[in-house]
Amino acid sequence: MILVTGGAGFIGSNFVLDWLENHDEHVVNLDALTYAGNLANLEPLKGDPRHVFQHGDIGDRNLVEAMLRNHRPRAIVNFAAESHVDRSILGPGAFLKTNIEGTFNLLEAARGYHATLEGDDKASFRFLHVSTDEVYGSLTADAAPFTETHPYEPNSPYSASKAASDHLVRAWHHTYGLPTLTTNCSNNYGPLHFPEKLIPLVIVNALAGKSLPVYGDGLNVRDWLYVKDHCAAIRAVLAEGRVGETYNVGGLNEKTNIEIVRGICALLDELRPDAAGPRDRLITFVKDRPGHDRRYAIDATKLCTELGWQPKETFETGLRKTVEWYLANSEWVQGVQSGAYRDWVSTQYAKA
Repeated sequence: MILVTGGAGFIGSNFVLDWLENHDEHVVNLDALTYAGNLANLEPLKGDPRHVFQHGDIGDRNLVEAMLRNHRPRAIVNFAAESHVDRSILGPGAFLKTNIEGTFNLLEAARGYHATLEGDDKASFRFLHVSTDEVYGSLTADAAPFTETHPYEPNSPYSASKAASDHLVRAWHHTYGLPTLTTNCSNNYGPLHFPEKLIPLVIVNALAGKSLPVYGDGLNVRDWLYVKDHCAAIRAVLAEGRVGETYNVGGLNEKTNIEIVRGICALLDELRPDAAGPRDRLITFVKDRPGHDRRYAIDATKLCTELGWQPKETFETGLRKTVEWYLANSEWVQGVQSGAYRDWVSTQYAKA
């Protein structure tokens, strides 16, 4: 059995679904069900005895310790995090609480549990911490992609809080001997993505005939990773990764934001034409956000060489699958679009 934290969020729920497609090993799933955590993401597992859901917070030490005692997992995979840069700028406190204090509590609970294990159970236990490429800061247009040895230079409250959590994980390994693994991934996209991030927001707004907000000049560059490829990478790291090591996970797909938006418009025009005309008419450039990193790019050579992982999806195939999923799952989209969410999007992306 493994314990997954944050397993009702975007990447976490995709991982739980992917895990149970590829393993019969049971999953205990702990999630606080904040605005982006959604039990509907796990609907395919309803009634599946291999999946046990627990509503709760990684900051609740007593709860986590009780779960570890009762379920005796062989590994913890930590997805639990506040993850949206824009929200971190408006309200950084929640990011420090979950990403730093929550990770600390989880590490301490894991350390205590690990100390109770013996023999093979102790030797095989792993704590896998899922992090982000944003801890490395920003790259110039001609700079080499981030490797695992790139210095940390976080530029937003979100990335600073994730950098701090990475440092805690490293320290708990080197000081206490906790067998940890860390992954730093590039921008994920795919099914079940809450519509506040670029790709799902553009899909949902374009289908509704609303403006498609693009920060600044739209030339900020990101490396895009299809979420199911990310899940496969985490499975590989958990199975074969070297204890104490960090592995970068990238999709090998650098794209500017405006390329992404225009690509989504073209796909929607093909798959569900709009009588009002091409959807790129809806593109609206808005004031850039503070401290907006210009470029991220991941060098995943270590992961590919050591563990034999490769992304299966190109950006074109992954984006098409993503758009098709949103077209086929309008009820899910409607379910996550509360009035509070719509108010937040309206405030965040007001025209300059």
